[in-house]
Amino acid sequence: MKRVVVASNNPGKLREFAALLAPLGIEAVAQAELGIDEAEEPHRTFIENALEKARHASARSRLPAMADDSGICVPALGGAPGVYSARYAGEPKSDQRNNARLIEAVRHLEKRDAFYYCALVLVRDPDDPRPIIADASWHGELVLEARGTGGFGYDPYFWLPELQCTSAELPAEHKNRISHRGQALAALVEKLRAEMVFDHD
Repeated sequence: MKRVVVASNNPGKLREFAALLAPLGIEAVAQAELGIDEAEEPHRTFIENALEKARHASARSRLPAMADDSGICVPALGGAPGVYSARYAGEPKSDQRNNARLIEAVRHLEKRDAFYYCALVLVRDPDDPRPIIADASWHGELVLEARGTGGFGYDPYFWLPELQCTSAELPAEHKNRISHRGQALAALVEKLRAEMVFDHD
């Protein structure tokens, strides 16, 4: 598996996936480079949406495809924004408006615990009956004032108490190692490695 289509048009995600896959000798190809449109995300769970996106990209490229569905969840808001994180403030998608809405929603809360969650799916072909699935969470809390210029999405407001900084203040390579997406991809890569050994035997 030398090329994998990444079923996302989010430049931040594409940078993270490319950086994480490069050491494995796998080239991450953005679906937009192949003229593939974005898939619908009609489901209420992260895993179902990720699978939908991966199958869509694989069907149109005839290549293995990988997709994640991720978002930020605030327990005090019943898990919102959750699967609606990218469109929390409606269309067109806007990090700035999403952040404004979320911070307004948590402003009155005493505890602003939050976690990022990522479901990651890799399909070898569009009809793959046993997709490789991994998931991970990254826990922190929300701050009311933006800090840092790195990352994307809700990162400037996602505070990491143990590191005393927001996700947006982390160097990219550090974030890639410890984030929900980094953890999920590490778990997926381990499953992929195990499968390759098994196939070789």
